[in-house]
Amino acid sequence: MESESESGATADTPPLETLSFHGDEEIIEVVELDPGPPDPDDLAQEMEDVDFEEEEEEEGNEEGWVLEPQEGVVGSMEGPDDSEVTFALHSASVFCVSLDPKTNTLAVTGGEDDKAFVWRLSDGELLFECAGHKDSVTCAGFSHDSTLVATGDMSGLLKVWQVDTKEEVWSFEAGDLEWMEWHSRAPVLLAGTADGNTWMWKVPNGDCKTFQGPNCPATCGRVLPDGKRAVVGYEDGTIRVWDLKQGNSVHVLKGTEGHQGPLTCVATNQDGSLILTGSVDCQAKLVSATTGKVVGVFRPETVASQPNLGEGEESESNSVESLGFCSVMPLAAVGYLDGTLAIYDLSTQTLRHQCQHQSGIVQLLWEAGTAVVYTCSLDGIVRLWDARTGRLLTDYRGHTAEILDFALSKDASLVVTTSGDHKAKVFCVQRPDR
Repeated sequence: MESESESGATADTPPLETLSFHGDEEIIEVVELDPGPPDPDDLAQEMEDVDFEEEEEEEGNEEGWVLEPQEGVVGSMEGPDDSEVTFALHSASVFCVSLDPKTNTLAVTGGEDDKAFVWRLSDGELLFECAGHKDSVTCAGFSHDSTLVATGDMSGLLKVWQVDTKEEVWSFEAGDLEWMEWHSRAPVLLAGTADGNTWMWKVPNGDCKTFQGPNCPATCGRVLPDGKRAVVGYEDGTIRVWDLKQGNSVHVLKGTEGHQGPLTCVATNQDGSLILTGSVDCQAKLVSATTGKVVGVFRPETVASQPNLGEGEESESNSVESLGFCSVMPLAAVGYLDGTLAIYDLSTQTLRHQCQHQSGIVQLLWEAGTAVVYTCSLDGIVRLWDARTGRLLTDYRGHTAEILDFALSKDASLVVTTSGDHKAKVFCVQRPDR
């Protein structure tokens, strides 16, 4: 067992020499770890079956947000409703939400009612239904250029629609679905399934590659920023970094290097040099994407690691539910099932702040360009935290059941949530400190 410092990081873990703080000042020196993302044309030559086309960055949406007051919410509300728009076409719990990355004007939601909808954020108007699923829709997302939208259900049926024509252009039946993600710069869809496979398709022609993991579910995954590799976590605690062109794993972390329980989440920093993984073993591991070595281990101070959780022990268990990197300071946030939000200092690998929620954290997201982290939790509340001070900035209420997923617009003006109350809500974020 590795000894732990008071911060919750292992004492024998070497600090990251590339990150440095200047006391508690807000000005942080961040040394560039990577010369920058490769040109998309270079990527096209390296991935045989995927064409990457360099695209000009489009201007943001010039139209102002027209957020209309909510009208006639079905059912009684318990307490205040801070939302501007409520989407209420789902008839059961709404499991997932994603915003279109180009304009941030559209959302796609999927739910327990076997339905997925694409709708407009400004007024909640339905654009079209992604029809044909026969199981709970647990994954949904737009392609990098917002021209395509994909939905996936628990049985493994994936469908893709063209947004402008509202027509289905591709479908595939894989094994039971664990996760799904679009490539960041190409019409390429990746998914992990319960049989341990990670799939990669070029859409809509359907060219396919599979990456075979251990004989257990591929529980989470993320494409690295270089577009050439993906990190995948598995139920047996192993972590693999895959070369998407060659189809082989370039790094495998297992045993003491991996986790002692199923992985729940994975994240990368902006340049892709660092990977953060989370598990039901209550550990968050910081991994070098270059060497595949663990360079940091973080645990909540109040909870010991739980390497062997029995099936009947879930009521006493804690786990890492979500995590992510700050883009402007060397900080990482880890959200736990017991309601703890831990802010870790990556340069010293110490716990900087611990922020307590009344109930379990479902997901967290960092606001781009700031040190503000957003959390949603089982108490149905969205909270904004200043990671520099650990102070709660504000919260947003309106759901009458747990929040199951949320998304943040690029300019951080809108938060879109989904809930067990059968609704999705749009909250307008107003912060006096901006």
